[in-house]
Amino acid sequence: MNKAALAGSLLVLSLASLLSTPAPAQLFGRDPKPQKTRLLTGKVLDAGDSPLQNAVVYLTNTHTRTVKTYIVGSDGVYRFPALQPTTDYEVYAQYNNRKSGTKTVSQFDDRAQMYISLKIDTKADANAK
Repeated sequence: MNKAALAGSLLVLSLASLLSTPAPAQLFGRDPKPQKTRLLTGKVLDAGDSPLQNAVVYLTNTHTRTVKTYIVGSDGVYRFPALQPTTDYEVYAQYNNRKSGTKTVSQFDDRAQMYISLKIDTKADANAK
């Protein structure tokens, strides 16, 4: 057998073995999980559970410290779609210089949809005079 034929046969065998090797996910009998995102929704409410129109909701990525905001409508509802499941977030609301408590969305909570109500006491300093 000449060298050219031997090299050609070796090349064909190498390509055939590469194409027949299973992908790493197939080696373990499962496909890799597709990257899913999460949805955070909720309401901004006063102490009497009434919605607070025009409250601003702040969502902070605790890793990058980037902040997203949402101005709620008359129903008090906010919505943050497409959150990364491997990231922790902090969320709070502000209305007329008053702030709700800060809530955490944990990467260890595996729910695809989360609902968090944020309460703001709009009369906190009324008796402080």
